[in-house]
Amino acid sequence: MGIAFFVGTYIYVVSARVRGVIVMDKTAFFTMPSGLYVVSAAADGLRAGCVINTAVQVTSMPPRISVAVNKDNVTSGVIASAKAFALTVIDQTADMLYIGNFGFRTSSDYDKFAKYETRETALGMPYVSEHAAALFSCRLIDTVDAGTHLLFIGEVEDAERLSDETPLTYDYYHKVLKGKTPPKASSYQG
Repeated sequence: MGIAFFVGTYIYVVSARVRGVIVMDKTAFFTMPSGLYVVSAAADGLRAGCVINTAVQVTSMPPRISVAVNKDNVTSGVIASAKAFALTVIDQTADMLYIGNFGFRTSSDYDKFAKYETRETALGMPYVSEHAAALFSCRLIDTVDAGTHLLFIGEVEDAERLSDETPLTYDYYHKVLKGKTPPKASSYQG
């Protein structure tokens, strides 16, 4: 057991096992390359979607991907109810208005899809093709509790390349678009 606390860009962990203080540079996490995505779902009359930065291909046969969504995010509950989700890979044509629409508002009191032409996957999940390089339509097969986030593992029922635009990376979002990391993001450092 131990206690962790932040000071500047470092995480200090006081550990009884190590008998001392471990200094962890939390900026090391920013070197892990990742993209930005919109994960979305619909259930019980509610469409929800949010920007995430943690999505990975887990297997190729059968094709499966995982996404990490904060437990406190409305989208998390909608994915669990829908038993499916859509994942779009945001491309570099996206501006801060688009990212803010899906990333800095809540689906509980705002329809994030109202401003955009919205389509549905074969599984009935909403998605926006604008500013999207690719789409993955997934059937939920497992959920893993990872603390603040749930990892949703989906079997890809369909995938489509939507444009030839370059996918938006988290690094580009920070350095070029000057974007900030919201508190519910898996990479939020406080």
